[in-house]
Amino acid sequence: MKRISVEECHSRLLHGLIPAVPVMFNASGEIDRAAQERYVEFMSRQPIAGVAVWAHTGRGLRMSREQRLQILENWTGGLKPGKLVIAGVGGAPDSQDASTFAASALGMARDAATNGADAFLVYPPRSFGDAAHRDRLAFEYHHQLAALGIPIILFYLYEAAGGMDYSPDLLRWLLALPEVVGIKLATLDSVMTYQDIANLLAREFPLKLLITGEDRFFGYSLMCGAQAALVGMGSVCTTLQHNMMAAWFAGKPKEFLDLSSKVDQLGRALFVAPMEGYIRRVLWVMVHQGALSRESAHDPWGPELDESEFIQLKETLRALGELHTP
Repeated sequence: MKRISVEECHSRLLHGLIPAVPVMFNASGEIDRAAQERYVEFMSRQPIAGVAVWAHTGRGLRMSREQRLQILENWTGGLKPGKLVIAGVGGAPDSQDASTFAASALGMARDAATNGADAFLVYPPRSFGDAAHRDRLAFEYHHQLAALGIPIILFYLYEAAGGMDYSPDLLRWLLALPEVVGIKLATLDSVMTYQDIANLLAREFPLKLLITGEDRFFGYSLMCGAQAALVGMGSVCTTLQHNMMAAWFAGKPKEFLDLSSKVDQLGRALFVAPMEGYIRRVLWVMVHQGALSRESAHDPWGPELDESEFIQLKETLRALGELHTP
């Protein structure tokens, strides 16, 4: 199986939108294979640079190995040539120590590499957060994954979602790895953190990609220097977000601001407390847009949401001109 280089991965990502795609589960917690295949076919027609599977939106650390491989096969077989398939890789949430966590992540990464993934999105090693020498452990974790020879995207994730703070020194060590294409930032409510890391890249690592994962300030994150996007929100209203990015990179400020306002409105509807509910909300938007039936719009690990949110999402889509069902 031919693997792409870091340079080619960079080129395909540049100015591109990568949706972190959800999985179609029924009420019994089983993957709805038919719905999943229809969604892959639907997304293959969207203006995307590829997709991210096994990410937080796709419950990669929660699914069984068999489920993960099924989902990866769906996407590698269903996307058009030239589109990236990026696989989230990380240690099992119940790992008891650093070595067990790293071994679990390596197993997940080998599965991804063997079955057609083009690049890794590396989950932060949250279990190292309180360890002595945690920066050294986190670097070694990434270094072992880099040794598999697949382009890597670093992942700075806010702690409430399972991330950890990366010190400036750790960021420098990681960004210096030749296998690293860039870093996805998903800080949620810490604009200062986003700005500081964006400035670090611009000053010291200008050849590494800043990839926004900031659904709640998507447009502003582009203004701060993001050159690509990997966002769960990209799974819905995809053309809207693609057009916003295209307007920014084409230097069309009025069009960009108009579209950014709409994208912000969508983000405010999806990413609210309880935050883990955003996955079900994304699925509900897919229902309203006619890409999914309500029976396949379940998140086995997410909180229950009030029916009023389903109705409110429909109204938000109507206001945005993104409602495709009666």
